[in-house]
Amino acid sequence: MPEHLKAVPDLDPVWTRIRTEAEDMVRAEPLLGGLAHSSVLHHDSIECALAYRIALKLASAEMSEQLVREISDAAFRADPDLALAARADIVAVFDRDPACHRFLQPLMFFKGFQAVQAYRVGHWLWREGRRDMAYFFQMRCSEVFGVDIHPAARIGRGIMIDHAHSIVIGETAVVGNNVSMLHSVTLGGTGKEDGDRHPKIGDGVLIGAGAKVLGNIRVGHCSRIAAGSVVLHEVPPKSTVAGVPAKVVGEAGCATPAHEMDQILRG
Repeated sequence: MPEHLKAVPDLDPVWTRIRTEAEDMVRAEPLLGGLAHSSVLHHDSIECALAYRIALKLASAEMSEQLVREISDAAFRADPDLALAARADIVAVFDRDPACHRFLQPLMFFKGFQAVQAYRVGHWLWREGRRDMAYFFQMRCSEVFGVDIHPAARIGRGIMIDHAHSIVIGETAVVGNNVSMLHSVTLGGTGKEDGDRHPKIGDGVLIGAGAKVLGNIRVGHCSRIAAGSVVLHEVPPKSTVAGVPAKVVGEAGCATPAHEMDQILRG
């Protein structure tokens, strides 16, 4: 973090709130004091805390926590957008997930948020040409979190992946800003074709649990994909699709489906 932000912590309200909530957690549950201090209160910035949490989760007998931490620290130093995206993701989870009552929770307890932040470091490695190390991050995310995001995929800010079990996002997939998805979502290909072969998800899209979006197709902004759907064709903006194969069944029902999280299909 730049020195001027360290000197005035109120300029980083997300991190200031996380620290306050960590202090509250220690008072309410002293047995979690060590966790709160090592993960939050010991650090001067959200960048340091994120690097620590990523290293703690992804370290293994194949690569030490120290090495993963050094790689993650380097990524956050080199690309300030990584931590800006993380802040947006925290706010998104807090706003959209009724089970999230504090900014602290995604950082400490929610594997969807943690997996996305680890992916972001892997994507930075990919862009830096460190492909094998990026694949290592992808492998460990899949093993630890059950979330398999190719490091070449492009994912925007304000992402909320709820429950985050069995998520698959392919190499040429693009996910816009302010997207929400639930567990068991696949953004995949349709076969062995090479090149640009994965979905392009617009801003503000809501993807229901178990939905499969396959092929190089576009899902228009502020649309909804119903749970369990198999989407094989383009989805118009501000529409709802459902079924196997998915068809347009109506409008999105609101201006911001990813924020409202309304998954009810109405006639």
